[in-house]
Amino acid sequence: DIIKDVKEKNAVTNLNTKGVNLTKEIANSGQKRALTNVQKIALIQKVLDEEVRPVLIADGGDVELYDVDGDIVKVVLQGACGSCPSSTATLKIAIESRLRDRINPSLVVEAV
Repeated sequence: DIIKDVKEKNAVTNLNTKGVNLTKEIANSGQKRALTNVQKIALIQKVLDEEVRPVLIADGGDVELYDVDGDIVKVVLQGACGSCPSSTATLKIAIESRLRDRINPSLVVEAV
């Protein structure tokens, strides 16, 4: 039934939109409060997409969020960043420090 399918898709879209809006609200509020895992992952992805990825792409690289386990963020460095001798510095300076500053000072970033 087409109407049923459309209603179900709209319900999922509305739920996702509410979650994204709440996450943006938390990110923009400057408040440091406990985040749910979903909120933490969404914020990490937002920082990677908006602040880290453009810098890496400009140098021929990229980053992909692989996993989040507690305060450990696992990423995959791609392109030029994957084989670059400075990839450890990129990981700690460009990625880890940005995530610590924006989300939680106890985050640790590891390459996989």
